[in-house]
Amino acid sequence: MSYRKSLLSLFVLIIACIALYFLYRAIDRYGIDRVVEALASLPTASLAAAMGFAVASYLCLAGFDYLGVRYVDKPLPYRKTALASFVALSIGHNVGVSGLSSGAIRYHYYSRWGLSVADVARMIVFSGVTVAIGLSEIIGLGILFYPSDTESLIGLPRSTAVLLACVCVAWPWAYVVASVFVRGKIRIWRWHLFFPRPVLALWQIALGTVNFALVAACLHQLVNGLAETPYTKVLAVFALGQSAGLLSHVPGGLGVLEATVLYLLPGATSLAALIAFRVVYFFVPLLAGIVLFLVTGAYQGVKLHR
Repeated sequence: MSYRKSLLSLFVLIIACIALYFLYRAIDRYGIDRVVEALASLPTASLAAAMGFAVASYLCLAGFDYLGVRYVDKPLPYRKTALASFVALSIGHNVGVSGLSSGAIRYHYYSRWGLSVADVARMIVFSGVTVAIGLSEIIGLGILFYPSDTESLIGLPRSTAVLLACVCVAWPWAYVVASVFVRGKIRIWRWHLFFPRPVLALWQIALGTVNFALVAACLHQLVNGLAETPYTKVLAVFALGQSAGLLSHVPGGLGVLEATVLYLLPGATSLAALIAFRVVYFFVPLLAGIVLFLVTGAYQGVKLHR
């Protein structure tokens, strides 16, 4: 197991170095002065709108946990799932290998509220499936809107790219149909999976897709504030960049997301928008998540000592 972990760490390090190298080349190509100038010219209204979409995304992500506790038959109020979700994901997005890092923080909270290790593990799988569903829907729609970008990025012929898009859009709905007919536990290789109730599966599609649409809207506000760009274009590019970032396991997709987006949307303004996006969607929530984690930990400590 330690050998596999070492290989994964080496893979992540290599991907991070490659991505950061391309990011460095981009900054060098466009010039740090031009990037700083573009950042300084970012409209306040665009920045405020981006922050609003970021907040909406984290509220939507809290919905993943709200559904998750119902999936394991341990329902909790939204305020509790929102706290655990925000702290776990604001930190997990930046630490990397989000399923493990955010999972440990989730357990820190949910174990106090009556959930077992198995419950939290099933919740994490449920949330992971919701993320996969949302990303798949967005990628599928992105390819259908801009198949030429997929051709240039991964070299797929247009007909193959469209077929891939149809699969990405369709399989979540097949998952919903399966949830109607499949009851109990099924085994896939070494894993045991439990299909949710159909209503939860439908909510997974809705929340998973809306979340990525909100994150893309956050990025779009920053890109569009510097150079007018259609939302659908940013959505398609973001989906491809996000999938590359998630597959790499690099903390927050650092460098991977930027390298992919810059390949498809080159220019100093795009680089400046990506830097602003990194601050708005990752770094500001990280600081807030750390503060909340410390405050809630201190509050719990005071309660235990009374």
